[in-house]
Amino acid sequence: MVEMTVRILTAVLWLAAQAPLFANTNYSRTEEILKLRPPRGEIPPTFWEKNGLWVVSSGVALMVLAGAGIWFLTRPKPPQAVPPEVRARRAVEALRGRAEDGVVLSRVSQVLRRYVTAAFELPSEEMTTSEFCRVIGGEARLGPQVAGAISDFLRRCDERKFTLPAPRPEMDAVGEALNLIEAVEARRAASYQAMATQTAKSS
Repeated sequence: MVEMTVRILTAVLWLAAQAPLFANTNYSRTEEILKLRPPRGEIPPTFWEKNGLWVVSSGVALMVLAGAGIWFLTRPKPPQAVPPEVRARRAVEALRGRAEDGVVLSRVSQVLRRYVTAAFELPSEEMTTSEFCRVIGGEARLGPQVAGAISDFLRRCDERKFTLPAPRPEMDAVGEALNLIEAVEARRAASYQAMATQTAKSS
């Protein structure tokens, strides 16, 4: 019995002495296994992390360009400048066929006066017929013959506007005003040609 007890104690002591050795051996093996495992690689950046700034910047730029394009296509276009002779012809032609009463004569004479004023850049203040005739009489580019014809036409329009109606033939104010516009345009063309010739000679 004593001998059996001694053997058991001896075995227990031997196992107790071997425990640290087993523990060290298991720890070393675990450490080796951990060292042999490859480390996990870095998680690559996502698409938005890599390109988010460029995508947002490009989107803003596209929106700005689209807005500018829409504004450019839909912006109100400036009215095209209509030459004074074209404007005058249209206004006079619109009166063709109407009875030649005081209203029509007044309108035709106004159109002609405004046309001559714009064509030669004359003073635009309100003037009587006599004052206007005096101004165009001194305009060298218009010439005395055309200026005289315009003055005569305006005076006859005034006479018919301010006198009592009487049975007399119409003066064909529309046709005569159109002819005067053509005569003024011919004078303007001649004046421009003379200026061009003089400039070419001086250069």
